[in-house]
Amino acid sequence: MYADRVRQPSLLDKVMTAAEAAALIEDGMTVGMSGFTRAGEAKAVPLALAERARQAPLSISLMTGASLGNDLDKQLTEAGVLARRMPFQVDATLRKAINDGRVMFIDQHLSETVEQLRNHQLKKPDIAVIEAVAITEQGHIVPTTSVGNSASFAIFAERVIVEINLAHNPNLQGLHDIYIPTYRPTRTPIPLTRVDDRIGSTAIPIPAEKIVAIVVNDQPDSPSTVLPPDVETQAIADHLIAFFQREVDAGRMSNSLGPLQAGIGSIANAVMCGLIHSPFENLSMYSEVLQDSTFDLFDAGKLAFASGSSITLSARRNADVFGNLERYKERLVLRPQEISNHPEVVRRLGIIGINTALEFDLYGNVNSTHVGGTRMMNGIGGSGDFARNAHLAIFVTKSIAKGGAVSSVVPMVSHVDHSEHDVDILVTEQGLADLRGLAPRERARAVIDNCVHPDFRGPLGDYFERACARGGHTPHILREALQWHINLEETGRMLAG
Repeated sequence: MYADRVRQPSLLDKVMTAAEAAALIEDGMTVGMSGFTRAGEAKAVPLALAERARQAPLSISLMTGASLGNDLDKQLTEAGVLARRMPFQVDATLRKAINDGRVMFIDQHLSETVEQLRNHQLKKPDIAVIEAVAITEQGHIVPTTSVGNSASFAIFAERVIVEINLAHNPNLQGLHDIYIPTYRPTRTPIPLTRVDDRIGSTAIPIPAEKIVAIVVNDQPDSPSTVLPPDVETQAIADHLIAFFQREVDAGRMSNSLGPLQAGIGSIANAVMCGLIHSPFENLSMYSEVLQDSTFDLFDAGKLAFASGSSITLSARRNADVFGNLERYKERLVLRPQEISNHPEVVRRLGIIGINTALEFDLYGNVNSTHVGGTRMMNGIGGSGDFARNAHLAIFVTKSIAKGGAVSSVVPMVSHVDHSEHDVDILVTEQGLADLRGLAPRERARAVIDNCVHPDFRGPLGDYFERACARGGHTPHILREALQWHINLEETGRMLAG
């Protein structure tokens, strides 16, 4: 029953169907919904909204924390609900609509969405739809498996719809740390000096009268699509572990390294799993998404504490972790994404940021978002929040893709998300390039010698030598710099012939 989850009796008469709640969302509204990387998204109301739009067309501007699970972006796109979407997505149907120009997508650093709302640079949501494990006696909202932007959406919105999800373990209450920064120009420092600090409240504090609808649901989160480590991702992990050991031996790190941040996906997850068999102990994480590897490291006795904004697990780990949450709860905290990704905190704590690149070039510029320079993949996510401010900004990728037709290391990236000034370490299964303290020509040689697949090393080295002959601090042959991308577009392969 839901009565024990809705603990303010006056709110019980707000319980209604998902269709009735979805009717409160009007054409042209800006809507803020919970959800961060397939975790903690409202589920019933978006589906009811899509069904309604199939009968009577309407469109909205949708803000979330990050990507949604349960095919919600797909359903909303197919129903024509989405006019604008921000700040991150991973759905193939929505991606096609974005690249076709049918949905306007605003790709943002994940720490910035709420900041721009707070400062009236973006329109605040008319209504927020937030998944909760419970509503407290004070009418405050207890989130489920993510915080993301939910707290600020609920605070900023004029009205709030709450989805009580009975599929989630009620022991999630107490896991969250809801802290809202003060306003500029009199903002005070964020009082977070350790990964395990708790500086806020355990529920989202809003006036109970803002809650206009409560929908009861029991749909679980989608499992993550993370794949187990393979030969290449294990090689990437091995290169990184060897690098960390050299840093420890040189006295630049302790044996507990520094707080670790890892982007989403199979490569980053595999790299973190590689630390299980490393010599490092008493590790900590200060990241966005806590994936399978977080709990594998806990179980291996390697990880002391983990701070994130969501928990996204595979089917393999989901039941065990959430069924035994008390085993981990005192070593976990979930924060708003503007805190998990906040530049002030990232720099203060000395984060080691490990994120995935689509491609990088000779000089260390990284493309995280655009295939062929034009087609949006997912979005920049939080990688920029961490790269610019981390103690070490590390980007990883396999050296080739599409069966060897594509090199992930190119003469010049077709789109820049992270400039060479923000990138310290590049890693592929071929090796690791430490770019710290190197001039552009030195960086290029380190990249060619260590990161490039053998099939592309000769052609890339030839391009670089001919570019150097022309001169320049950062040598390029502009007529050829994007030729590999042009070849790929025209022939399906980067190398001609």
